[in-house]
Amino acid sequence: MNGIRGLVFDCDGVLFESRQANLAYYNVILNAFDVPPVDADDHDKAHLCHTAASRNVFSGLLGEERVDRAMIMAAELDYREFIPFMQPEPGLSEALASLSAHFPLAVATNRGYSMPEILEHFGLSDYFTTVVTSRDVAQPKPQPDMLLEAADRLCVSTHELLFIGDSELDQAAALAAKMPFAIYRGSLAADVRIDHHQELVAMFVGQ
Repeated sequence: MNGIRGLVFDCDGVLFESRQANLAYYNVILNAFDVPPVDADDHDKAHLCHTAASRNVFSGLLGEERVDRAMIMAAELDYREFIPFMQPEPGLSEALASLSAHFPLAVATNRGYSMPEILEHFGLSDYFTTVVTSRDVAQPKPQPDMLLEAADRLCVSTHELLFIGDSELDQAAALAAKMPFAIYRGSLAADVRIDHHQELVAMFVGQ
């Protein structure tokens, strides 16, 4: 793609396979409310846990009246105990090393406090110029706030950044931000489709 001056990555499902970690995390909270755990086979609820910001997850699983209590409990959990359940996508570190030598890279994720610790745990922090989470903006994805914030921090126009995501929330946020969108291992409409991070290296850095 011509004219791209930086890359923005979603976290869950793009940088990491994190479904197991997310379900383990949210099920701890659900158990405290005597609510049955979300099973990986329950596609709709599992997808919610994988893509949405925590407040929206708790609203959907517990009801709005219990969201504030759930958020307090979640803030007291140490997410580091769930990080071992996460797996970096194949070839991620090598691709980020190549890409970051040529472009500023950013993360834009509906995660909150856990994101910096996750990157540090896997030795990826130095590849990213900035990390934007749901804690940094008024509204999480599918609103465009964090993509606009990432563009502002990188001092690059939104149309000069490529956002790599995997969900309809990512797609909607990119559209609203007027940012080109790459779908990672999915079938959603996008400007670019990729199945491996090395494809980004071939596209922007060369073989």
